[in-house]
Amino acid sequence: MLSSMSIYFILLYFFVYGFLGWCTEVGFAAFKTHHFVNRGFLNGPICPIYGVGVTAVITVLTPYKSDIIVLYILSVVLVTVLEGVTGWAMDKIFHNKWWDYSDMPLNIGGYVCLLFSIVWGFACLFIIYFIQPLVHDLLAFIPTIVGIILIIILGITLIADLYVTASTIFKFNRRLAAMEKIAAEMHEISDQIGQEIFEKTIRALDARERSQEINEELRSRIASLHARYHESTDKPGRISRRLMNAFPKMESRQHKESLEVLKKRWKR
Repeated sequence: MLSSMSIYFILLYFFVYGFLGWCTEVGFAAFKTHHFVNRGFLNGPICPIYGVGVTAVITVLTPYKSDIIVLYILSVVLVTVLEGVTGWAMDKIFHNKWWDYSDMPLNIGGYVCLLFSIVWGFACLFIIYFIQPLVHDLLAFIPTIVGIILIIILGITLIADLYVTASTIFKFNRRLAAMEKIAAEMHEISDQIGQEIFEKTIRALDARERSQEINEELRSRIASLHARYHESTDKPGRISRRLMNAFPKMESRQHKESLEVLKKRWKR
């Protein structure tokens, strides 16, 4: 059973490695794009998946430190499972696929792939043998009361950030749903106008007058739908834009076409 001090350090490890993971993602994105991109899921400088993953590796696998081969294999398995479960859970909760390894060989559902799992395994070895001793020594210098205060402050901030981000994503999904509903109505109108029976009924004078009324009504309805559709694609929120920049391969499970429209429009 974990002692109170063990829990104390585990929580500190989570925030430290969550921040270091965020720095790694930002640095990698800067190398590829030559500009700053906040690559975290949250708004703050932390990637929880790194915090959870590295902390789990340190907590669970440190006893195997004496056997580097076993440690490497277990690190690959543990990190792969964590990444796969996290990707699957986020997909089910938010109905969006945040990263996609589908174009990589030997991937599972696009959530994990062999190449990255191998890389994560070597990264875990480097962390356990070189980074973790330094991190632990630095954290040990912090007075316990100061560490507890930091954990409370950072924990509250993390929860608030998670709430804001999740709310934005659910609102974003509602926007995509509204766009698809409008597009469906416009398709319905197009089908209605294209019906042959509609053309036949306008031959008589009274029918022409009636069709003119219908046409005016349809034109008004189409104009309204166009206005609503463009309103849905305009003025992206800061968090929504940040998420799409952070996860360029993000894919909506329920509103794929609408998401692609937003990506292209907001990119322009």
